[in-house]
Amino acid sequence: MDSRPTNPAGFRLPRLLLPRPGIDLAKWAVIACDQYTSEPEYWQRVADEVGEAPSTLHLIFPEVYLNRPDAPARIETIKRTMRRYLDEGLLAEHAGPVYVERRLGHRVRRGLMLELDLECYDFSAESASLIRPTEGTMVERLAPRIAVRNEAALELPHILVLIDDREGTVLEPLAAARPALAPLYETELMLGGGHVAGYAVDAVRAEAVVRALRALAEPRACAQRYGLPEGTPPMLFAMGDGNHSLATAKSVWERIKATAGPDHPARWALVEVENIHDPALAFEPIHRLLVGVEVDLRSALRQEFGDKVSFTDLPTAQAMRDRLRALPAERQAAGLVGPGARFAVAEFRDPPSSLAVGTLQPFVDRLVAAGGAAEVDYVHGDETVERLGQQPGNAGLHIGTVGKSELLRRVVREGPLPRKTFSMGEADEKRFYVEARRIR
Repeated sequence: MDSRPTNPAGFRLPRLLLPRPGIDLAKWAVIACDQYTSEPEYWQRVADEVGEAPSTLHLIFPEVYLNRPDAPARIETIKRTMRRYLDEGLLAEHAGPVYVERRLGHRVRRGLMLELDLECYDFSAESASLIRPTEGTMVERLAPRIAVRNEAALELPHILVLIDDREGTVLEPLAAARPALAPLYETELMLGGGHVAGYAVDAVRAEAVVRALRALAEPRACAQRYGLPEGTPPMLFAMGDGNHSLATAKSVWERIKATAGPDHPARWALVEVENIHDPALAFEPIHRLLVGVEVDLRSALRQEFGDKVSFTDLPTAQAMRDRLRALPAERQAAGLVGPGARFAVAEFRDPPSSLAVGTLQPFVDRLVAAGGAAEVDYVHGDETVERLGQQPGNAGLHIGTVGKSELLRRVVREGPLPRKTFSMGEADEKRFYVEARRIR
């Protein structure tokens, strides 16, 4: 039984596992499993680089492989490898929060490892919980992830959670004190991922973190922050990346909690918390890649939106991007890529949603359901959607994102945004796995 006190603010200080000294961290740390799902060649390069060395690659299921026939066997291999790594002592326990610095070029992004209480999380569209989704959850995407987590010995977090700490009371004091913190790990990250380092947070500073987070969660302060009436349920933690991973953890906990008891480790999820006001934190769009397209995309959009959509053909991908950037904010638009080297900007008049992604996602869903495309993938990076959208049978939708300055206010006042609205950085900026945690 876990004797650590439950924190009323929906979190507690973690007890996690780190790779033991001597393990090659450059091979140990790999990128979040939900990245590069349309680029199997990336994951092959990771496999080639790692080989048989101890690595989180052997403990996760890259989602590029989810639909392969060997998926069940791969899941069982992952679970056996988790048990073997524990039995062989490849993971060492560390109690207490870890301050993380991720260097991305000239930027340094700051985070803090904590455990979040899944009893304080609701991923429904009507969520008013202390921990909330920022985007819609695709429940149909949870089943394979649940299969991976069920009866697994460990969780490995790629979840990034946001706090709205404009005054810099939680992470910024740790950044200032970083020279005094004990180093835990440091490594360059493979394939252009930058650099990451983790530092132990001592008891005094950990208690200051707890106080600062509780102050942010105070209901009156939260209501004032977002201009809402007193009594509005507060939101402390908002999902940044890994919404479906946290929803998976919640789903598994709901299945077992009746027999597991309130102190079971699966009640909690290990995450990295970041301040949305961190200047190193960049928000990027998530584009739509249509695969197996059987219709003319422009004709399909015209059929869906009638004379409320207009098109401007452009000679290059760069011209398409320039046109999108030049449009005033009140003009809703998206870029079209393909078939082949063909580019256009679609503009919408009187759109059904305040965001382009909200206007286009229902169209994409209906197009796939009707057989106009075989499937849709969600890809990061302008150049990626432009390159893949020009491949035979494909088409791309180049979609803008919501600004981070307005994200959390929108979520608190309006509920979760349409699914896959934004990304915290490009694909190679996503979280790399280093830490693990027992969930059995």
